[in-house]
Amino acid sequence: MLLRTLKKFALIMLVVVIYQNWGRIEHFVNPAPASVAQSYSQAKVVMYATEWCGYCKQTRRFLDSKGIPFQEYDIEKSDEGRKAYEALGGRGIPLIDVNGTIIRGFAPDDILAALK
Repeated sequence: MLLRTLKKFALIMLVVVIYQNWGRIEHFVNPAPASVAQSYSQAKVVMYATEWCGYCKQTRRFLDSKGIPFQEYDIEKSDEGRKAYEALGGRGIPLIDVNGTIIRGFAPDDILAALK
């Protein structure tokens, strides 16, 4: 009985870990073409987010899946991040700064447009 419960728990944990890291897994399995990856690596992307935000998680997954490097500040844990977030007008999360273009919320098309 205990062994069956442990197997179920391990399976659930595996599913959770895969779900949380899907963007990285997708990028590993299907990487962006070298020319696209090169242009993304030159970008300056900063995301202001929280750990619990669903849209922040989607944005992380999207950036990871496209191989877009980014710096992240948790506005609840980082004083520096919170001050920068507020200086940018800080309404809602995630707030993404892509090469000086401010994007509010989960907006993949806007992120890609700002990277061009």
